[in-house]
Order: sequence, then structure tokens, then C-alpha cells
Amino acid sequence: QGQLVEFGGGLVQPGGSLRLSCAASGNIFRINTMGWYRQVPGKERELVATITSGGVTNYANSGKARFTISRDNVQNMVYLQMNNLKPEDTAVYYCKASIWAAGGGLRDHWGQGTQVTVSS
Repeated sequence: QGQLVEFGGGLVQPGGSLRLSCAASGNIFRINTMGWYRQVPGKERELVATITSGGVTNYANSGKARFTISRDNVQNMVYLQMNNLKPEDTAVYYCKASIWAAGGGLRDHWGQGTQVTVSS
């Protein structure tokens, strides 16, 4: 089994930047796709960006040209660099990873979420 812990959220002014990090730990054999999602109250959780183990990335239109997802396959980390943040980026950001456990079995895991607030 695996666990995901996010950190790096906070309050930032419009136009500012934040870097989110997510660490995967536990009985991990391999991690497939990792990604970031976000959710605001009253709305469904939505995709922000994903990255495969080979480094292929996919972005939602809302973050293209402003957000960059990356990962460290040795440290089992995934990052989200967010630039030129807008008030509409305010949300709880969640890390997700598809993890093969060392004992076998592939399962999706979610972190607990980290709040990002963009406000002046």
C-alpha cells in the first residue's frame, strides 16, 4: 500500500507563484501515472495535470502555459509549479498516484489535499 502527502499550498496574490509537492511512501513497487486535481466547494474534483512514469504530461486547458507538472521517479515525488496564479485557481489541490504495491496489486491513491488561495 502507499500513502500520499501534499505540501506547499498557501495564500498567494494574483500573478504570484506556488510550487506544490507530493511524496509517495509505503510498500511501493512502482508508480504509474501521477497527477494533480483540484476541487472547490459545491463542484466536482477536476483534473489539473498528469504525468506518466515516462514523463508524458497532460494538462487541463485552465492550466496550460501557466502550470508545469514534473516528477522524481527515484524519490517517488510529483510536483506542480503554478505561475501567474488567478483567483479562480483557488481550490483544494489533491495528489493522485496509481501505485503497484510490492506485494502485488495496482490501486489509485489520493492525498489529503492542500489549500491554495489566490487573493489580494
